[in-house]
Amino acid sequence: MSARHRLLDSPDLGRRVHLWTFGEVGRPLVVFPSNAGVAHEWEKGGMIDALAPLLAAGRVKIYCPETNVSKSFSGKGGVRWRMAHHAAYERFVMGTLVPFIREDTRTPHARMTATGCSVGALYSALFVLKHPETFARALCLSGRYRTSGFFGGQSSDDVYLSDPLAFVPNLRGAALERVRRHAHLTLVVGRGAHEDGCIPETLEMGALLHKKRIPSFLGLWGEDSSHTYPWWQKQARHYLDQMF
Repeated sequence: MSARHRLLDSPDLGRRVHLWTFGEVGRPLVVFPSNAGVAHEWEKGGMIDALAPLLAAGRVKIYCPETNVSKSFSGKGGVRWRMAHHAAYERFVMGTLVPFIREDTRTPHARMTATGCSVGALYSALFVLKHPETFARALCLSGRYRTSGFFGGQSSDDVYLSDPLAFVPNLRGAALERVRRHAHLTLVVGRGAHEDGCIPETLEMGALLHKKRIPSFLGLWGEDSSHTYPWWQKQARHYLDQMF
């Protein structure tokens, strides 16, 4: 299994962005990190080793970019400043990372799967819901989906448009059909240690997707499963083996 570190120039972020890639060939899987925001998180957490059979079989190629979450969702500035940083990151993903992946896989119109744990699950859900022609599927592990909770109750149009539990209820007409036609989300959460905040938001998100008839699956794991990498390894291996 090959591992390679790259730096992508991002005009939108005004800097070079760390990216780790794993595997030689396969359909692209984009991993958004948790609140740490670092590109090497999944490797350090044992997630890449857990997916070694998929990589060895050439079924998947994994792309792990960093995020600017410390300046956006978990930042300390005002709402407008923080959401401007998140908007810049979205532009980086769609304008720099996606074209890079399509060139790297030699598939000009490749559709991708997004995944992540904790806040990485939120990123994955957002990219699939907002850009379903590019990000076809999401595997969201132990996610929080009420983005407004990161802003202490403050709101804005930008926060609303990045809060799945706020904007999805209002999807209708062509906008809703677009998501129904192109997207699928798998939401997974355990009922064990440190999952308390994730459980109600995952259940609410699952019920909302079902109500809106957006293709989805809700996986509830037992009370022995926890908000930790050993359990995310098992969950990722289980669901990604089905997806790829």
